[in-house]
Amino acid sequence: MNYTINKRNSLYKVSIGIIVLLIGFGNFSCKKIDNLQSNRLATETTNWKTLEDAKANLLSIYGLMRSASVSDNGHWLMGDLRQGDFQITNRADLKAIVNGQLNASYPVINRITNWRRFYAAINAASLYIERSGEILKLDPRYTELNNRVDIAQARMIRAFAYFYMSRIWGDVPLVTSSHDGDFVQLSRTSQDKVLAFATNELLAAGQVVPFRYGGTDPILPGLYHSNSWTGWNGILFTRLSCYAMLAHIAAWQGNYLDAANYAKFVLENQATQNKDGSFGLAYLDMASLTENSSNSPFAFKRATLIVGFPFEAGNGLLTANGHLEQLTLASPFIPKTQPEMFVPKDTINKVFTDPFDLRFGIDPVTRSYRTNYFYNYQSEQPIFNKVKAIYTGQTASNVALFSSSMVFSRLEEISLLRAEALAVLGDREGAITALNQATNLRGVTYLSSSKVPVIDAIFAERRRELMGEGWRWYDIIRYNKIKNSNNIFANKNGVAMTFKQFEAAGGIYWPVSQDVINANPSITQNPYWN
Repeated sequence: MNYTINKRNSLYKVSIGIIVLLIGFGNFSCKKIDNLQSNRLATETTNWKTLEDAKANLLSIYGLMRSASVSDNGHWLMGDLRQGDFQITNRADLKAIVNGQLNASYPVINRITNWRRFYAAINAASLYIERSGEILKLDPRYTELNNRVDIAQARMIRAFAYFYMSRIWGDVPLVTSSHDGDFVQLSRTSQDKVLAFATNELLAAGQVVPFRYGGTDPILPGLYHSNSWTGWNGILFTRLSCYAMLAHIAAWQGNYLDAANYAKFVLENQATQNKDGSFGLAYLDMASLTENSSNSPFAFKRATLIVGFPFEAGNGLLTANGHLEQLTLASPFIPKTQPEMFVPKDTINKVFTDPFDLRFGIDPVTRSYRTNYFYNYQSEQPIFNKVKAIYTGQTASNVALFSSSMVFSRLEEISLLRAEALAVLGDREGAITALNQATNLRGVTYLSSSKVPVIDAIFAERRRELMGEGWRWYDIIRYNKIKNSNNIFANKNGVAMTFKQFEAAGGIYWPVSQDVINANPSITQNPYWN
């Protein structure tokens, strides 16, 4: 693995559009998220002097992590295609992913299997933790409380990066300090140790970060880095973000007691986001989920984006790459004859079984199919149009620009995660309550008399509600672990494998890019891909 991560490059090679969006000023658009250079390349000697340095450097870490997760549409390629609901029209590289050929020789696969981009964000976070305190002695405007909150966010981003990578590759090198120039060539650290580190970092940060920034939050009252809550809402990781991440780490580890409690904390503190201005944390109605209404976490920076990264058009950040719409939309939404991936009608009918489901079903009045999730259902390739944050002023040409967020967790998702945890723990009634809380605005209700096992109903609902949000593969893994599945799951070299065999062989993880292995002989390949 080549860890030649230069401090300045890793911290500042961020789109100026990302910085502009986060700070809340300007008007900028771009075509490819990972091809942009910041015009603020401060030197190492002048970079840790002022309050403004602290702000810009912190936001750069957010920008690096966002770029790592969405560049080449990796969040969706890795989360939605393996044994997922989407089929591919004509791209051989995407078909290889759908077919589980993750070591196929395609440039996109090689790029998304290279974890270097995540280590750029990790290195930037470590550098911030180590050096931001220097500003305290030089700028009296920068307080110790401000610095503690800033460092806690850097720790949260670093922890999130490690959890995100562990879901993809399993064991990954654990690096906890910054490095300039050639990085020491570390071997892979066990996933258990990596996730223990991430958990401890989040637990510590969760005692420091506020529920809201720039408002009346008693933990951090007043303006934060000169901005009010309206400017920071939906941009920065809050205390609820922290506990949502903890819930997911615990669920991934099978520690459902902690997962239930962490998710409960998020749900019980929902009201903390509904102060200091509008656009608080709420369950999404159908317009907010699919039509970009005012509370949409996909189209705007909102508190409903518990964990994620916005690209809000109103703040000037638009890209052609790094959005689901690039893969799923076509005419009449954008100037494109067919989508690159779509959900076949057979799958739609299998997944959406309730005719009263507002996401997809038959309207009892008009007797026509609802179009919230799928447009032109009658065609051979229905267009998945659940997410469609399109900048219409730029779609007259052959290049469409999008502004949809990368949504990792929102209120419906965390409610379903709590339902999952309670079901595993044997609290059937609590699980049903949490499930129905998530589906309350979708026109469907799970009845306690239903013959469908509640855990099956929960994962079926996650499949519907979170379709196109990068969850499908990870949900399949957790579901099979819960069910202790012994069903045939995959084939390797013509030999059938049960899920347990597949998991033991490392098949649930992606291969590590050969570029990483060539650069660092200490890195071994996941055994399934040898």
